[in-house]
Amino acid sequence: MSKEPQTRFSRRALVAAATVATAATVFPFSASAYAAEPAPPLTEPVLAADGTNARPVVIPALQEWAGGAGTYRIDDDTRVVVEGRADHQLLALARTLTEEIAEVTGVRLAVPRRGNARRGDIALRVDPRAVHAKGGELYRAEGYELAATERGLSITGPGYRGVFYGTRSLLQILLQDDRRTRIPVGTAHDWPNYRLRGFMLDVGRRFFTPGFIRDYLRIMGWFKLNELQLHLNDNEITAPGGDWSKAYDAFRLRSEKSKWDGLAAKDGSYDRRDWDSFEDVAAAHAVRLTPEIDAPAHSRSFVRFRPDIGLGGPNSDHLDLGNPATLTFMKEVFDEFTPWFRSPEVHYGADEYTGPESHYRAYFNGMAAHLRDTWKKRPRAWGSLTRLTKEPAAYDKQVTIHSWNNGWYGPQAAKKDGYTDIVNTNDGLLYVVPFATYYHPLGLDGRYLYDSWEPHVFPGKESLAPFDPVLRGAMSAVWNDLVHATYTEKDVHGLIEKTFGILAQKMWSGAAAGVPYGTFTTSMRRGALGPGLTVVGPTLAEPDQLSLGATAFASSSAYGTKPGAACDGSPVTRWSSRHEREPWLALDLGKVRGVGRVRLDWGQEYGRSYDIEVSADAKKWAKVAERRDRRAPGRDELSFDAADARYVRVRGRDGRPVRFTLWSVQVFDVPDLARGRATTASSAEVDYLGAELATDGDPGTRWASKYTDGEWISVDLGSVQAFRRVLLDWEAAAGKDYDVQVSDDGNAWRTVVERRGRTTAGEDTVELQEAVRARHVRMQGRKRQSTYGYSLWRFEIRA
Repeated sequence: MSKEPQTRFSRRALVAAATVATAATVFPFSASAYAAEPAPPLTEPVLAADGTNARPVVIPALQEWAGGAGTYRIDDDTRVVVEGRADHQLLALARTLTEEIAEVTGVRLAVPRRGNARRGDIALRVDPRAVHAKGGELYRAEGYELAATERGLSITGPGYRGVFYGTRSLLQILLQDDRRTRIPVGTAHDWPNYRLRGFMLDVGRRFFTPGFIRDYLRIMGWFKLNELQLHLNDNEITAPGGDWSKAYDAFRLRSEKSKWDGLAAKDGSYDRRDWDSFEDVAAAHAVRLTPEIDAPAHSRSFVRFRPDIGLGGPNSDHLDLGNPATLTFMKEVFDEFTPWFRSPEVHYGADEYTGPESHYRAYFNGMAAHLRDTWKKRPRAWGSLTRLTKEPAAYDKQVTIHSWNNGWYGPQAAKKDGYTDIVNTNDGLLYVVPFATYYHPLGLDGRYLYDSWEPHVFPGKESLAPFDPVLRGAMSAVWNDLVHATYTEKDVHGLIEKTFGILAQKMWSGAAAGVPYGTFTTSMRRGALGPGLTVVGPTLAEPDQLSLGATAFASSSAYGTKPGAACDGSPVTRWSSRHEREPWLALDLGKVRGVGRVRLDWGQEYGRSYDIEVSADAKKWAKVAERRDRRAPGRDELSFDAADARYVRVRGRDGRPVRFTLWSVQVFDVPDLARGRATTASSAEVDYLGAELATDGDPGTRWASKYTDGEWISVDLGSVQAFRRVLLDWEAAAGKDYDVQVSDDGNAWRTVVERRGRTTAGEDTVELQEAVRARHVRMQGRKRQSTYGYSLWRFEIRA
């Protein structure tokens, strides 16, 4: 489906990044100045103002929490027990939870069982009588109670979904605990604000492997998102040279019946076994899998297969709805594949058609009735009636409407026309078209979503009232319009992951997180994507982190672990050494980098004494920091004088054989002196693209100037500082000619570097041959690359 833009949005095209820098200089190590930092204190659960346990961190945040005193602890004797009525699905969840606890904590529990919980156990139970006055029907559908005492923990829900979500909260709380074994005593009651909390993936224009789909169902369950819509067919937006036979198209379901030979795409499709595996994973993770077969527009695959039903002939991507054979054929398509679908709903597209309105109306109503009457499925469609008809009363009202664009069919119009089930899938706020020039090509605006959006919010004056009964919920969407681009499914994941947890928060419990955006995203990174993933991995790194995805090597490995698990970004993978003298783990950053801080996350087999060492060649090592007499697992952070290194190593110094287990090793750049400092500019394109967004530490926010040459951005470092590196991360509206200038007073400026003739966006790292001392640093534009202004994602000044 082509949801073509109605305006130019805040993020433009991603242009291949190019780093332009002066010749790299390897600065001498400052290893002789290493500091022996005191061992960090043992951590305890956070307390609220009244002295009880504070609400634990979960994404999305718990709706209600009543804190107690003390902690519940998981150990080798803990069991997962299914109490009361125990069907196959709940017993399977108990087995999965046992495996996941081992993955998250390193503690291996006994085989789960059915029966009564004893002291120290985790009890799972479904109680259809469980109710909650405030949660109401939403609690009955998906709510749960998580109750922890020092003697045990229980998760109770009216149905499977609630119990499953309770187990996700349990695992997330463990991940936020330094020791990964403690749950604060207290009781949570939790339920969603909206019935539908979804994500739509366009697999029609780009094939995503079955492993990716299954992993995304797991991730959705982790964040309590409950609906994955797969857009199963589509085609190139414009026919090359007007010839649709040369355009890319794909239909992604593959029947074994010879009647349908040639319909499924040759470059990737899903057979019945694939689809069943999706349905199985979806059910286990409390997600509904909703299929979408899109017609009568976006239908090149069907016209290619049946040229006689093309609008105006075979050279088309629209169906001829005036041809009686067309509706018959499309019913046959749905009749072939609808038996695969376990969802009670099926999306049949129905948008952006350019043929006669009377024909469109007959198709809209005919297909809705066929899905409902023949297959007992509730039909869904993309809202298009504002553009396509002057008689909305003539259209079937028992259809769920996805309001994707205010101009095509906004929520106010759909509500006025009598539709009682509306989903917010607004293009301006919730669409991603990877690496295009429109619709958030680098991912959604996380700060806006967190600070200002909830499912009832639409652009303009179209917002509905919060919790309006006609609003079922919201769904973000990825449209792969650029069918010939070379990006991968993992690249798409990198765009989605940045805001997946934020969207989940706003759909589940709204503003209940109650913490600033930066604090929330830090918690999101720590909890990452959850256990059980096979293809997809975390892509989020903290600002300044240099080690995500680095190559790692070690003195040894045990328990089947690998060194790279310590720098893959996942909090549920780990590296363990054998029992040996002075075990070590080293990371290769790929090139010489300035480093100034290392963060370790120790498992139960933690180092008591160890050094941090650096090297340029992995042969000659220099110590930059040490730790002695550590007494607990968990996080440890060591800062040291800036050093240039390609390799960073953690080396044991216990003096006796020990075993090391590290969940992660993170290496950080030297400080960014500009972060959070007062930043000004000659102009801003609009108010919400101000200068401060280039120095806020968030790579997803940006400053943009007016559309003229000679614009500038300047940061006040607060005092005279010494620095040797400036980074400018350009959006597509990049500078062609510009200077890096410095000043002591913000008035008299001198140029330290000139950039001329740049033709690419992306990162420009300016390495200075000698340290510069100044209080103010400025990018002074001379000429632009485009007709837009100057725009920077990041403006960094490194010590």
